This record gives sequence, C-alpha cells and structure tokens, in this order.
Amino acid sequence: MPRPMPLSMPVSRILTALSATVCLAAGLAAAPASAESRPASAESRPGTLGELARKHHKYFGSATDNPEFTDAAYLLRLGSEFGQTTPGNAMKWYATEPARGVFDFTAADQVVAFAKAHRQKVRGHTLLWHNQLPAWLTEGTWSAAELRAILKNHIQKVVRHFKGQVIHWDVVNEAFNEDGTYRESLFYKTLGPGYIADALRWAHEADHHAKLYLNDYNVDGIGPKSDAYYTLIKQLKADGVPVEGFGIQGHLALQYGFPADVQQNMQRFAGLGVEVAVTELDIRMTLPATAEKLATQATWYADYVKACLAVKKCVGITIWDYTDKYSWIPSVFPGEGAALPYDENLRPKPAYYSIKEALGG
Repeated sequence: MPRPMPLSMPVSRILTALSATVCLAAGLAAAPASAESRPASAESRPGTLGELARKHHKYFGSATDNPEFTDAAYLLRLGSEFGQTTPGNAMKWYATEPARGVFDFTAADQVVAFAKAHRQKVRGHTLLWHNQLPAWLTEGTWSAAELRAILKNHIQKVVRHFKGQVIHWDVVNEAFNEDGTYRESLFYKTLGPGYIADALRWAHEADHHAKLYLNDYNVDGIGPKSDAYYTLIKQLKADGVPVEGFGIQGHLALQYGFPADVQQNMQRFAGLGVEVAVTELDIRMTLPATAEKLATQATWYADYVKACLAVKKCVGITIWDYTDKYSWIPSVFPGEGAALPYDENLRPKPAYYSIKEALGG
C-alpha cells in the first residue's frame, strides 16, 4: 500500500448545433434536423471508463486524496470519468483516530460526499495496517486484552460511521511478507495470527452489507505471498469467518516484468468463492518516459484490464489516483514515475486509450 503522497463531437455537428441555436434565438422556424445533423446521443458518444466498465458489470475507479480537492480541473475529471473512488489516506487509522477514543472523520467524509454527489461507489481503505498508525498506538505498551479492545473499538466505530456508504472494506492490509510468512506487526506480535479473523468478524458485525477484503501488493501472480493468502482465505472460509474479497494492489514497474499469470491467480481466488478486485493499480517506469516505455505501459494496463474482464468474480479496477500530477511514486521511488493513465497536465496518455479499448470503447 502506498505511503502518503496520491469526448469530441465532429466539427460539422458542432456547427450544425450552433446554427440551429442561432436560428431559434432569432425566432425563425426551422425544419426538424436530419439524423446526420443531430447532436450525438449519450448512447452514441464514446463512454467514460466508468461507463464502459459498467457494461461488463464491473467498476473502474480512481483513488483520491484530500489535498487534491483544491484542484477544480482535477475534480472535474475525477467526478466524470470514474465510477468508483477510494480515499487514499483519509480512512487510515492516523486520520480517523488521532487520539485514543477520539475519532475524526472530516477528511473521509469529504471524499465520501464527493463520491455520493457523483454517483460513485466507495471502497473503504483501510481498517488495519502496520503503517500510518497514530503515535499513541505505536508508542504504547499494550497487553493482548487491551489491544484487542482498542482494535475492536476502532474497527467498529469507523465501519459504523460509514455504514451503507462503503461497498468494500480493506479490513487487513499487507499482512504477509514476501516469503509468505506473517508480517510481524504490532497486531501480530501482540495478538497472534488470529487478529485477522477477529478484525473481519468485528467489521461484519458493524456492517453486514459491506464486502470485507484482505489486500496486499506483489500478489498479482502465483507465488509464496499470494499462496499464503490463498491458504489463509481457504481456512477462514472453512471456519465461517466473513472474508468476501481479495484485493490485488497491482503496483507494477516496467523493469520487473508483467505478471503473466495474473488472470490464473484471480481465477483461483474466485474459485474459493470470494470476489477479486484490483485495488491500487499503477505502472511506473524509470524516468524519463519515452514513447517506447509509454507504449509498453499501455499494453500492460490493457492486459491487466483484460485479465479482470475474463474473471467473472473480478468486480472492478481502481487506479491509484489517475494523474501523474498526484502520484505517490516519485516520493517513494526516486527517479521513477509516469505511472498513471493521465500526465501531470491531466492529459490522457497512451495507457488511457488502451484501457478504453480493452473495455470496449
């Protein structure tokens, strides 16, 4: 999970529409426009990414963050192009419970209100993660009983606040190391591996309708880390624990190659009876960007989208913000970037068009 960061009408039709407007303004009677001269209907215009994904019964969304809400041009595209959004940081523990028992939902409410106003679905991210925890939690000394009480209270207060407004919760984020062993977080060291099942049960108690996910990076293809999640989810399902989704973050880099078995991996999780979502997709490159690198990036984006489309239980894709202007990549990976489908000037890149084509646009 990233650290804090982030349709043209033919000219002839435009002229025809303007001419008709002038005639009407002058009070002149005009004959009905021919089919050729009528403005394109919503059905015939190229669809947005969100609209195209809905035709496949999936969503296509973008993460966002509150500092971006001062950028009107950015918000215009965020609200019009995408069918879903994820608050990049506003729902994390440091933001929602900055002091023990003191909750602040101001930033998260802003993102949710924007999504609601634009008829977007919202993914909740994240209830439990080893990073971006408040100092009062990480610097405290807790018994297992104390930490369980803190964890349950946090999860249930946050989930209840957004009950009915969030379709998915990333309940536990990044629980495993690359070799498939448990990450020795504060929660694992104090509570043992059972904290994952407890977190899922507590979230389900607070909102029966939100789908509950485990989420991680470097789990695109089949390997030790994704195997660990496969084994865990299979066991959780057998134990009746309400786990309903697996989130594949999808932070790729051109220099490391494309996960050719991503569709196969998605399908094996779907076979466990859980949804799959691509939750934080971006594809970075070593700078400067070149035409060749951008073309490869475009192919990779399309291939990832096609993999999701081929798996019925892959319910949607979220890019980790849509523009390089607000990408988290350069601050974490110096010398790398250009990871998103729009450039720093909010102009679509080859990746945007490849995604659109993959979705049938």
